[in-house]
Amino acid sequence: MRNILVPIGTLPNVTETLQYAVDFAADFSAKIYVMDAFNISAKAGSLANISERLAKSGKERIKGIIDQVDSRNVDIKIATFNGELVDGIMKINKELGIDLIILSPKSNHVHEGLYLGNTSGKIIKRTDIPALIVPQGAKYKPFKSILTAFKSGVLKRKRILNPLITIQKKHDATVNLLLVKTPEYTDDDLKVNTALMDLCSNLTVTENATTYLGVMEHFQSKHPDLLCVFRRKRGFFVKLWEKNTISKSEFSVPIPVLILSVKKY
Repeated sequence: MRNILVPIGTLPNVTETLQYAVDFAADFSAKIYVMDAFNISAKAGSLANISERLAKSGKERIKGIIDQVDSRNVDIKIATFNGELVDGIMKINKELGIDLIILSPKSNHVHEGLYLGNTSGKIIKRTDIPALIVPQGAKYKPFKSILTAFKSGVLKRKRILNPLITIQKKHDATVNLLLVKTPEYTDDDLKVNTALMDLCSNLTVTENATTYLGVMEHFQSKHPDLLCVFRRKRGFFVKLWEKNTISKSEFSVPIPVLILSVKKY
């Protein structure tokens, strides 16, 4: 894990998220790219250099945020982008190769009833980069118990598991697999990939209407430090594919959530 991206929003807890990312990066000897985006179309005349001025202003704001955290000798770089944040993330990923995005559940739009805000929701929905959602107030600590939930054991590519494997090895974590048989399951879905099984300390098979309900049923008994799910078009965050926000009544856990890239269409 070499490059970690932290999108900066406007929430008052942005320094908490960045400090968590810095502590995580220090543990894995990774670099951090702190990114913000602005959106303006520069035109002729007096607006010709406004993009440059906004980029400079954005960098100064990010520097101020960075100054508030303990950098722990982590290499922290600043990136600004003129355009939509998601487009900027995809651009920097193409240029550098981002291994993980660390973000707060809510960014830019503050709403007490939301677990996943509009901006964070767009990042999860429209990118295919592994993401770690860090709840407000969380302090980084080694993950000793990881609950990995899925409704199909089929993996499109083994490397999809790389972030999970890296974390498991680093922290010598126990990985509990939860296979949720939903009503539309097939026999192939029950064939768990060997790479997943190699990580596994325990496999539980349950029957529920959705993967989400399966997780909620077994969450307390497993006591995980980290929940790992897969990003799919119709996967764990099923509501996410219908809208960019997720309310706390639909989903909320007090631990970080690792979302791996698409595994199966």
